[in-house]
Amino acid sequence: MRVAVCPGSFDPVTNGHLDIFERTSKMFDQLIVAVFHNPNKKPLFDMKERVEMLEIATSHIPNIRVDAFSGLLNEYVRQQDSTIIVRGLRALSDFEYEFQRALLIKKVDPVIETVFMMTNSDYSFVSSSGIKELARFGGPVSSFVPPGVEQKLYARLRES
Repeated sequence: MRVAVCPGSFDPVTNGHLDIFERTSKMFDQLIVAVFHNPNKKPLFDMKERVEMLEIATSHIPNIRVDAFSGLLNEYVRQQDSTIIVRGLRALSDFEYEFQRALLIKKVDPVIETVFMMTNSDYSFVSSSGIKELARFGGPVSSFVPPGVEQKLYARLRES
């Protein structure tokens, strides 16, 4: 069974993420979308909320499992009986960052491979941070996020 892990903070999940999930799910027997704790970021949604949003957003994709983890990515990938990490790319700047991370993981764990998936050009400008900023100023985000995420986003911003 070919299992791949697609890690990210997904705060919140966007249609760009879904594009990557849908296309990648066709390449593997199982795709694990893994929400990870990044100590360098202060998320708007906690891990449980992000997992729930992802489960709803990906419910139409039968071979996806949503999970959460903290710690080293290579160790998590191995725990999932996988050796494949999938990273979505929007632009050249994403590639530079992700390439360095992939090389570091390869040095630490030579068996693990990183696969880069380019997002559809319709979503090349969509980022979770950009969506949060747009929503903070009352901008429309419904065309950039899966159904239900917009309401959760505006509700959370009203709370803070």
